[in-house]
Amino acid sequence: MRLLLDTHVWFWSLTEPKRLGRRVRAELARSGNEFWLSPISVWELLALSGKGRIRLVGEPRVWLSEAFARAPVAEAVLNHEVAMRSREIMPAHADPADRFLVATALTYDLTLATADRAIIDARVCPTLASG
Repeated sequence: MRLLLDTHVWFWSLTEPKRLGRRVRAELARSGNEFWLSPISVWELLALSGKGRIRLVGEPRVWLSEAFARAPVAEAVLNHEVAMRSREIMPAHADPADRFLVATALTYDLTLATADRAIIDARVCPTLASG
């Protein structure tokens, strides 16, 4: 399976794996699966940390480097196609980061691992529900 990790799924997989749903934990442990991450998730994680909504231990750049070394992910590059699709899908959805992640999943033909009910219920892209 080719999974794009939503920001919270990626963060929880590194810090609190028990918060993930059983199916997502199983897929994260399955050899042969591909794990992808959007730069939007890095941006969102840093924004959440800056607002004090999550806590990164140590300097954020170091935390990220260690996270990528411990659990490598392929970078789902933010490109023109992703940007255009992000404006065409889920127009009522207020969170631009979510729209970018859905557009990324569609552009790269990935399944989005997420616990976000709004994304799951929208059925705009393939999802693997966590929770």
